[in-house]
Amino acid sequence: MRKAENMNAPWLGGWVLGAAAGLVAFGALVVIGKFDLFPAGALAVVVAAAVGLMLGMPWGAQGPAVPATPPKAAAKPASTEPVAAVATPAAFVAVPEAIPAAKPAVKPAVKATAPKAATKPKVAKAKDDGPERLKAPRKGRADDLKEIEGIGPAMEKLVNELGFYHFDQIAGWSDADVAWVDANMKTFKGRITRDKWVAQAKIIVNDGLEAFRERAKTNNY
Repeated sequence: MRKAENMNAPWLGGWVLGAAAGLVAFGALVVIGKFDLFPAGALAVVVAAAVGLMLGMPWGAQGPAVPATPPKAAAKPASTEPVAAVATPAAFVAVPEAIPAAKPAVKPAVKATAPKAATKPKVAKAKDDGPERLKAPRKGRADDLKEIEGIGPAMEKLVNELGFYHFDQIAGWSDADVAWVDANMKTFKGRITRDKWVAQAKIIVNDGLEAFRERAKTNNY
């Protein structure tokens, strides 16, 4: 504290505080305000002079003595070096709880159904499907149908193709059978009735081939 006898004399401590205030102002202007050195220095001198005049001159020493305030350390300019990443302890890092993956909805297994067998179309069966026919002659040997008057080689071949190989087949034809065979013959239609095939075949079956030949001489059918 200043003594009472020196109250009217300039105080050196006030100028020291002014200089300290100028340095603080300079550092603040450069670091925080991003001022260039020259403008910052000029403003710092003004601040130092103002504080020095206020505290160092006699008018600034009136009143109770104020303890000297230690000058604040000049703020260090912000470092431009990259700051190393600080590893955060794993214990303090909030880890979101793992959300269980939603299970895909399982569709009920569809039981494989065996495809239904295709239903064969029903074929309408004719009321009269014709006389009995054979796929081949009995015991592999056909009768000589040319014995019947009106059946030549071409006619015999045609009759065989329809499934008739024996005399007894022709002898068993009904009127409906005759109509069926006549309708299915490519040519020679009407020959069965006109040449009396059924009557001739019956004679051969019942009386034998020799007796038939005798009767054939006179067309006695």
